[in-house]
Amino acid sequence: MNIGIYIYDEAEVLDFSGPFEVFSTAMRVADISANNAVFLVSETGQTVTARGGYGVNPHYSFENHPGIDVLVIVGGVHTAEMHKPQVLSWIKAQAETAQRVASVCTGVFLLAETGVVSTHTVTTHWEDIPDLRNSYPELEVVENQRWVDEGDVVTSGGISAGIDMSLHLVGTLFSVELAEKTARQMEYNWVKNA
Repeated sequence: MNIGIYIYDEAEVLDFSGPFEVFSTAMRVADISANNAVFLVSETGQTVTARGGYGVNPHYSFENHPGIDVLVIVGGVHTAEMHKPQVLSWIKAQAETAQRVASVCTGVFLLAETGVVSTHTVTTHWEDIPDLRNSYPELEVVENQRWVDEGDVVTSGGISAGIDMSLHLVGTLFSVELAEKTARQMEYNWVKNA
C-alpha cells in the first residue's frame, strides 16, 4: 500500500508531518514497510517552503511518483493551489484510482474544487468552516469533529486532528490494534472518536 501526501508552498507543517509520522511509524511497528511506502509528492519535486519557512524535500513530483493507494491532501495557505489547473487535474486523477482519499484542515477545499467531495459530509479547521460552507453550499460541513469518515473519503479538522484521522485510517486499513500500538509508540493520546 502506497500512501502519498501532497504538499505545496505554505502547507501547514503538522498537516503533512503528522500523517507521515503516523503511517511510517505504523509500518515500522508492524514491520510491514517492505511492501508499503509513505511519501511526499509536490508538483515539481523541488524543495517546498512550508509554513514558517520550513524547507521540505518531497520524494516525488507529479511526473515520477509511484501509484497511490491512499491520497492525503494537506492544508495550509491553499489559495494559490486552487488556481493551478495542473494541480487540480492531478488531485482528481489520483482520487479516481486511490482506495481512500483524505484531507487535513483546508485540504478539503482542494477536494471540493476538484469535485472529489460534492455532497459529502466533511469538516475542516474551525476557522475555515464558514468559508467552506459559503464556497461549497452542497457540502454538509460539520463542526466540533476531529474527522469525518465517508468511506472512501475522510476529512479532518485542523492541524493536530490529522494525526487522529491518520490513526483512524491505520485502524481501518490495517487494524485497531496496530493503530493503538502506533499511538503508544508515538506517545500520543489518540482521540479515537471523531
